[in-house]
Amino acid sequence: MATAFSAKYIGDLRTQIKHLQSDTQIITDAPLDNNGKGESFSPTDLLATALATCMMTILAIRANTKNIFIGNPTFDFTKTMQSSPRKVSEVSITFTFYVEISIENRKYLESEARKCPVALSIASDINQQITFIYK
Repeated sequence: MATAFSAKYIGDLRTQIKHLQSDTQIITDAPLDNNGKGESFSPTDLLATALATCMMTILAIRANTKNIFIGNPTFDFTKTMQSSPRKVSEVSITFTFYVEISIENRKYLESEARKCPVALSIASDINQQITFIYK
């Protein structure tokens, strides 16, 4: 299944991307450390965002399928760049759950999250540091 997008360069190291099915738009901006203004997500920010949100989406889908109540977990993530060559070297994600989830269900959900399509699609030399916290 393919998804269609339309994009254009809008100047000042920015792009505007449209998701054609929904007409939703996002703007990317070059980061401060790469000649940009850092006023929006950079393309590499979107890579980290894609990984974190894909994992959360898969967690939610699998929880729904198995009737596992996960409440409203939060997740924080960071992206680390290396300079030579300039590329993402690591994405660290911490998922925090505020409801009781059995050990068995935790193991299942954590395993499924690590198999999300983005996690399986990004380069294997990008370290995916994933942490799950249960409060």
